[in-house]
Amino acid sequence: MRYTLNEIDHSIFRAYDVRGIVGTALTDSTVYHLGRAFSAEAKSQGINHVNVAADGRLSSPSLKKIFSEGLMDGGCNVTDIGYVPTPTLYYSAYQDDQCTGVMITGSHNPADYNGFKMMLNGHTLSGDDIQNLKHRILEQKYSEGEGSHEVLDIRQRYLQRILGDVKLNKKLKVVVDCGNGIPGELAPQLIEQLGCDIIPMYCEVDGTFPNHHPDPGKPKNLQDAIAMVKKTGADLGLAFDGDGDRVGVITNEGNIVYPDRVMMLFSEEIIKRNPGAEIIFDVKCSRLLAKVIEEAGGKATMWRTGHSLIKQKIKESGALLGGEMSGHIFFKERWYGFDDALYSAARLLEILTNTDKTAEQLFTQYPEDISTPELNITVTDENKFDIVTALQAKTFPGGVANHIDGVRVDYPDGWGLIRASNTTPVLVLRFEAETEEVLQRIRREFEQKLHEVDSTLIIPHE
Repeated sequence: MRYTLNEIDHSIFRAYDVRGIVGTALTDSTVYHLGRAFSAEAKSQGINHVNVAADGRLSSPSLKKIFSEGLMDGGCNVTDIGYVPTPTLYYSAYQDDQCTGVMITGSHNPADYNGFKMMLNGHTLSGDDIQNLKHRILEQKYSEGEGSHEVLDIRQRYLQRILGDVKLNKKLKVVVDCGNGIPGELAPQLIEQLGCDIIPMYCEVDGTFPNHHPDPGKPKNLQDAIAMVKKTGADLGLAFDGDGDRVGVITNEGNIVYPDRVMMLFSEEIIKRNPGAEIIFDVKCSRLLAKVIEEAGGKATMWRTGHSLIKQKIKESGALLGGEMSGHIFFKERWYGFDDALYSAARLLEILTNTDKTAEQLFTQYPEDISTPELNITVTDENKFDIVTALQAKTFPGGVANHIDGVRVDYPDGWGLIRASNTTPVLVLRFEAETEEVLQRIRREFEQKLHEVDSTLIIPHE
C-alpha cells in the first residue's frame, strides 16, 4: 500500500462532505485512504468508473493526484476532468451511465482548507454515507485492483449545453466577479457567449485569494463588485464563490439581492410554466419565500441546510427547484437538479432580458422584511451540536418551533433561527421581522435561551 494509515482526524467527516485543513487534518495518508474507501464503496455498488476534478486551491493538484491513486489501487478507472467548477464535474458525471464523480474543493473555507464533495451512482453522499467511508478506512475494508487513468476536457461541452438551453433577448452589461476562484475561466466565457458585455473582476485563478475571499454570502466580499456596477452603469453584478456552485446577485443600483429573494423570482417563473410545482428551500430562507411560492400556485417545502441534503430531497420529491440562503440554487426544470452557479446566472440573465424592468425593479416587486445577515458565534466542532440539542428542549412562547435543522421559531410577525454549521465550528443565526422593534424582540428571546444554555455566548451585531 502506497501510504500507511496514520491516525485520522474524525472532524473531517462532516454532514455533507469531507473537509479540513490540509496537512494537519487532511494528510496525504488520509486522502489516499479516502480514495481507497470511495473505490471500495463504488465497487460494492457495481460502479468502476469515477470522474475527478479540483478547484484552484494551491493544495488541489496534490490532493487530486493522491486521491486518484487511492481510487485506482482500489480498482476504479479514473477520468481526470481537470481544474473546473464543481457543477462542471457534476455535469461530466451525468454524461456517464455510472454517474459518479468527486470534486476536490475547499469551497468558501479559508485558503488552507480543502475538501471532497462526492457523488456515487447519482446520489450525493452525506451523513451516514460519509460516516461509512470513515468506517471503511478504520477497518481498511478495501477492494483491490489496477484502475486506469485518462484525462478528459469537458469544458466546452458543458458551456455548449448551457448555451443550447438559455437564450437572451437583448444585450446586457454584466459585472462578473470570480474572487480568483476556479469559475474565473468559464463564467466570463459563458456570460460573454450568451451575448452580454462583461466587466470581469478577479477572474485570474489564484488559490491565495489576494483580493477578497470567494464567498458571496458575506456582504463585505461583494463591495468591489457593487462599486464596479455603480461606476460602469452595469445592468447586473454576479459574484461567484470559490468552486462555482453559489452566486451572489447585485442589482443595477448596487443593491445585494439575497438568495431567498432570487428564489422568489425563479420560483414564480417556474410555477408559471409548471402549475403546482414543488419548490424546496432551506431553514435559513425568508418566511416570505413560502408566501410567494404559494401565492403563485406552487408547493413550498422547507428543508435542512446542506447541498447534499437539498439535492436528495429534490430527487425524492420531484421538486423542480431548490435553493439555499447560502446561494446554492438547484434547477431540476430544464437542468439536472444539482447546484450550478453558472447555469443559475444564465437563467437569471434570461429572465432579465424577457422584461422591460431593471434588476432593481424586478426584485423590489417582492415583499421584504427587515433581516439580519447570517450571524456566527464561534464555538467548537465538539460542542456546537450539544448547544443546539439543549436549545431544542427550550420553549419559545408565542412561536412555532421547527427542529428539522437546529431551532427555527416562526412568530406571526417574524422568525429566528439558530443551527450548528456543518462546515465550520460556529453556530449560525438569522433573524427576520416586519419591523426593527420586532426583530430586536425575537433576537432578545433567542439570546435569553442561549444564555440559559451557556452564559458566555453572545449574539454578535452585524
